[in-house]
Amino acid sequence: MSTETKHLWEHNHSYYCTEGCYFVGGREYHLVHAKHESWADFMDDWGDSDPDYNLLFRWDWVREDPADYAYEIAEDPSFEIPGDTLKLFFFLQRKAKPFSHHIAVKPEDEPAVREWLTAKAEHMRGIWAPLLDGAAA
Repeated sequence: MSTETKHLWEHNHSYYCTEGCYFVGGREYHLVHAKHESWADFMDDWGDSDPDYNLLFRWDWVREDPADYAYEIAEDPSFEIPGDTLKLFFFLQRKAKPFSHHIAVKPEDEPAVREWLTAKAEHMRGIWAPLLDGAAA
């Protein structure tokens, strides 16, 4: 990675995206949101999912701010700040259904995550190519 390329956790999108689906909650929340203990776990479950059926439209790599945990650290110096979370937001087009994921990630996962996200970005670019290609002309 060049020095000009930011880490995935250094990007801040201009707006947020809410996990799950506003219209689904309670005991049904698992139908629209999943948590994964690691990047490998996510890849086992969703890594090769069809990009048309499961269109990835957003990602956020969230790194916790230690200042947000000042109270917990003051109360218990052994308190561990939660690790990084990769948030992925899909739209399952065939079912008109949003679906989100929280994935526990580590900085060493970044190359694999970046490669996977890049493939998804290229797929999204293909959807918008008729407008993007014209804009470049």
